[in-house]
Amino acid sequence: MKAKEIRDLSTTELDVRLRETRQQLLMLRLRRQTGQVEKTHELRGTRRDIARMETILNEKQRAAAPAAK
Repeated sequence: MKAKEIRDLSTTELDVRLRETRQQLLMLRLRRQTGQVEKTHELRGTRRDIARMETILNEKQRAAAPAAK
């Protein structure tokens, strides 16, 4: 998922998508342990997607915090 696509999401949508992606990473890890993953690069891509989402979510929360004060 591209950063631009992530930035277009609202914070609640981003939370939901982040939860789903973390669940997907868990399933990929379990499948890797059982030898069912053929595309091991998906693990790396999923971890990077999670990092992107967390970074953008953090940016949005920081931007909203001064506005609330």
